[in-house]
Amino acid sequence: MSEFINKVAESGIVTFDLEEFYPKEEIKIFDLKAFLFMELILKEKDYRAALLTTDWSVFENKNVCIICSADAIIPMWAYMLAATNLQPIAKNVVFGDEKRLIESVILKKLSQINTEEFRDKRVVVKGCGEVSIPETAYVEITNMLRPIAKSIMYGEPCSTVPIFKKQLVK
Repeated sequence: MSEFINKVAESGIVTFDLEEFYPKEEIKIFDLKAFLFMELILKEKDYRAALLTTDWSVFENKNVCIICSADAIIPMWAYMLAATNLQPIAKNVVFGDEKRLIESVILKKLSQINTEEFRDKRVVVKGCGEVSIPETAYVEITNMLRPIAKSIMYGEPCSTVPIFKKQLVK
């Protein structure tokens, strides 16, 4: 009887799973629409007063998207005032929708990894998972790994699509 040999395990391939960087904290929306007069106009004095009475605790340790769902012209400082109140208590604060927040959180977490552990390694960036990973994350990890990895592949260790292979200098 022959012994089973796991060629994937012996290949030295390192799997990089972008799902590990997906935000785990709840995502909350801070919508400026609620602060508009007749859902059209933002009055600075009223807005500042309303921000003082807002229960900010609902955003504590959450990922927060700042948006305005009304079709209104919002001055830039209004978003900045919201961010000023959210930043000390929220986990992450971004302008934009949930997709933008997820991209921002993943990119922020990716920027904190030590890429040296992938130097001269064969790396598979895992595809097909439980959550949808934004394309920006795949582009960013490719940018980060290309200068140092021996090769980059996409998929699963048993079935990969080659992306990059370092050429040997003669």
